[in-house]
Amino acid sequence: MKYDWHWHILFETEPGGTGTYLHYLLVGLGWTLATALVAWVIALALGALVGTVRTTTARWAVRMGNLYVEIFRNVPLIVQMFLWFFVVPELLPERLGDWIKQMPPPWGSYVPAVFCLAIFTSVRVAEQVRAGINSLPRGQRMAGTAMGLTQPQTYRYVILPQAFRIILPPLTSEFMNIIKNSSVALTIGLLELTGRARAMQEFSFRVFEAFTAATVIYLLTNLVVVLAMRALEKGVRVPGLIAAGGAPQAGH
Repeated sequence: MKYDWHWHILFETEPGGTGTYLHYLLVGLGWTLATALVAWVIALALGALVGTVRTTTARWAVRMGNLYVEIFRNVPLIVQMFLWFFVVPELLPERLGDWIKQMPPPWGSYVPAVFCLAIFTSVRVAEQVRAGINSLPRGQRMAGTAMGLTQPQTYRYVILPQAFRIILPPLTSEFMNIIKNSSVALTIGLLELTGRARAMQEFSFRVFEAFTAATVIYLLTNLVVVLAMRALEKGVRVPGLIAAGGAPQAGH
């Protein structure tokens, strides 16, 4: 039986009376981006710290960083989402746990989703940072020491600025992943883009239109991310620096 497409459903008013279905989905996109951006800031900071300490000479710090990565890398995202939503509040002090559980929607789902995505993504960022640092010639670290810089200063002024330029492409992929992974938050009640597409198909019974519209919105959003990150990569590129998958330019 041929499916009858009705794209005008996107411009009909959704049952909540807040606007059209298209507006309903765009509000979901707003929650997707709000979740992904906050989680990304935390993941980038935490991942950079963990990835950096794993390349230092402090063995205990390296071991702690490795343990952190192995724990959170080997647990599925959806399991971690449930742990943050159902289990973590029970492990906290009673008053803090009760405050978290009594947060009004959507914040009761938003906060666990942000921390879950941040921790899950931070281990991947940590791997990228570690790989970027290890890809640099050993002479960079030795040069910093020869100039009288301490190890933290060498990392701050010499190693990390170059490493982050190298890993910008894989970091772009990780940012796109965190946008897509935010869809898992629908399992704990956060009505981001995928959650609202699902609600739309339940209200209107237009499954194809709901999820096709969500797919197009995801594609356009990630296209903007790719273009923005390419512009950033071009802007911070250093001639002669060995980039991931590349080679040093002649004469440098």
